Amino acid sequence: MYHALGYSSILVMQATMTFEHKDIQAGMTTIKEALQTCQRFRKRSSVVESISSLMSKQTPDSLKAEEKYTKADCDSSLFSVFQDENMISFIKGGIKIRTSYQIYKDCQSLSKMSQGVGGDSEAFRQFEGGVKLGIGSFNLMLSLLPARILRLLEFIGFSGNREFGLSQLQEGAGSHSLRSILCVLTLLFYHTYIYNLDSLNTILQMCYSVFLSQGSIILFYSARIALLGGNFENALVKFQECISAQQQWRQIHHLCYWELMWCHSFQQQWRDAYRYADLLCRESRWSKAIYVYQKAAILSMMSEEELKTTGENVVELFRQVEGLKQRLAGKSIPTEKFAIRKSRRYSSATPVKLVIPALEMMYVWNGFTIVGKRADTTESLLITIERAEEQLRNDPNPSEFHPDDQCLVQMLKGLCLKHLGRLLQAELCFTQVLSSEKRIRYDHYLIPFTLYELGLLYKQQGDCVKATLQESIKKNWFSKKCSEFRFQ
Repeated sequence: MYHALGYSSILVMQATMTFEHKDIQAGMTTIKEALQTCQRFRKRSSVVESISSLMSKQTPDSLKAEEKYTKADCDSSLFSVFQDENMISFIKGGIKIRTSYQIYKDCQSLSKMSQGVGGDSEAFRQFEGGVKLGIGSFNLMLSLLPARILRLLEFIGFSGNREFGLSQLQEGAGSHSLRSILCVLTLLFYHTYIYNLDSLNTILQMCYSVFLSQGSIILFYSARIALLGGNFENALVKFQECISAQQQWRQIHHLCYWELMWCHSFQQQWRDAYRYADLLCRESRWSKAIYVYQKAAILSMMSEEELKTTGENVVELFRQVEGLKQRLAGKSIPTEKFAIRKSRRYSSATPVKLVIPALEMMYVWNGFTIVGKRADTTESLLITIERAEEQLRNDPNPSEFHPDDQCLVQMLKGLCLKHLGRLLQAELCFTQVLSSEKRIRYDHYLIPFTLYELGLLYKQQGDCVKATLQESIKKNWFSKKCSEFRFQ
């Protein structure tokens, strides 16, 4: 069972990173084989039937088989969406995932009932570790969904308690079971991409007990933690070490290229950032539309002389973006929709240039939170933004996009000023954007996020009443209009 599930898990990870059809097919095949292997060790009657009979009749092997079968069934459900990306597959996968979640809950009940009654064996420890991984991951992932969707899922039996999910994963990480590794990696991913936790190094230390300290996964997360802390120099070194650590999984290199691209972008080292954006365009299949848009946005930040040395045509790159969009479960990817809408400014015979597009994408991917930890890089970005502000002010032939561009520049300027502690000036920038709401024709997302940033500024000033008011206004705005959202 361990070999079958372990091998299928590795192929699932590979297929998730490559999105290659042959890898997805190989992953599905090994998952089916793992399900068949686990099925041989399961009891004939389902776990769902009777918890009391389970406690008395389940053998150690059947306990482990039940949990492992559920894990493999979850992988199979998720893969069915990737294999056939339409709404029917999405619904079918959702139904199977709900069944798997229900079995996990029953396994959790059994785990609690077995405490102190033969629950100290090695087999039980492995079973409990797997259950904590499953229950913890489900609760954590579902807690990230919008409240409206989460309420619906809770109505049909799911649970999205973030604190409970994190506690289960932390207990699983310390259980010294085979699933401890996956619990630690899940926690690391959450805290480095979703929620920036100050005690990340403590979690990383847990990895050192199960991984080689110079392994590619540890090096990657060490680099990511350095990046989140604003230590760009150390992050660059660690990401390069991660790339050199192994050559088998190129997709880990692609993760590093993405982070290196941003690391150089934060420091406005556009030539180096372009190099990694170009590598992603040529080698990775995750989101060609985003990669090409990002590459064109970075090139737009270069001087005319520097741009010529690359041999790239920025206008043509922006025009390629719309034709590269993908769909997942029949739906467009939000960040791709954002990039496509922005790139349409170049579709006409007389293109209208985007203003500081790389810095706008930096905000979309929440990069200003990272840059704000370094006063020197923030000051440097502010100079670039003020230069763009001056160019817009002196534009003799303003286009229809001019008000939108001015508001974008003011919002980004306000962000830099806020991180530099110049709060009154930042507030003026934000209020200027809000007062221009009726002039904005295309980039309507600027209003709710300016409200959000202004609310954070009031909170920083200790004015909780104003901060709460801004949150209420933002919610009211969202109830009337659609807008984009940012990724960590």
